[in-house]
Amino acid sequence: MKTFLPSLAILFLIQLTSKAAIGQDLISLQRKDSKTVSAMVYKPIASECKGVAIISHGAGGSEKGYTYLGSAMSDFGYLAVTVGHQESGLQVVKEQTSGTTLSEGLAKLITDPKAYQARFMDIAVAKEWAQSQCNSKVAVLIGHSMGAATVMMAAGARNKLNIAEVSNFTAYIAISPQGSGLIFPEMAWGDINPPVLMLTGTQDKELGGLSWETRTEPFNNMKSGCKWLGVIGGATHMNFAGRGISKKTETLTSHVIRDFLTGVQAGDCKLLNQISGMTISVK
Repeated sequence: MKTFLPSLAILFLIQLTSKAAIGQDLISLQRKDSKTVSAMVYKPIASECKGVAIISHGAGGSEKGYTYLGSAMSDFGYLAVTVGHQESGLQVVKEQTSGTTLSEGLAKLITDPKAYQARFMDIAVAKEWAQSQCNSKVAVLIGHSMGAATVMMAAGARNKLNIAEVSNFTAYIAISPQGSGLIFPEMAWGDINPPVLMLTGTQDKELGGLSWETRTEPFNNMKSGCKWLGVIGGATHMNFAGRGISKKTETLTSHVIRDFLTGVQAGDCKLLNQISGMTISVK
């Protein structure tokens, strides 16, 4: 067992519990309310750590998902950590959907302020631990679905849940972001300043069956300045989670993330080349 003693009197108990692959470790952290957070760590392939990447899963997910994202960020030289969000994991989804429809249960969960407050505690402890392991101050927050809502709130989007959590990350990546509706009011994203990459697919329907095009609303509302929107032809919501026939989506997602972060690090976010299989807009 290893012990990490941070500032602010937050204790992290870090215990190696498995080695699923070379450079991939399952650890336990303790957040500020003393609850345990499970996280999967993907160590950077390169000897020099370019930065840390915190990955936030969707409703019903876990730290064991999104392996392709963790592995890709590791390949890019980042220390990647996929965080397990216990208050919005599979067991909570089962409880919320008991006696009701899946859509109704999910709608209740993704509009629960306490679930997001727990997510931000999870992310905070993961980020502080990761940065203690990496010399770079670069930090990227990546999230899919409910994780994308978490990312947008962290980046500074106004919301209907009275969540005012603005986190200090270098860049934000929202996969399957939500438009205005249950979580965000219209024009919610106009004050976001940091670099943001948004990704969706032409089969990435919103909860309730709304068109994938509603997921482009945040990009359209944001002011110019290192804002990217990538649309993958034929990609479904679950393809981005690594489910179904998802190899194409995983490959293109990893490719555009690499290009985006390369631009962010260079201080020049213009698009050098379109990527075959997807359409990228930049402003």
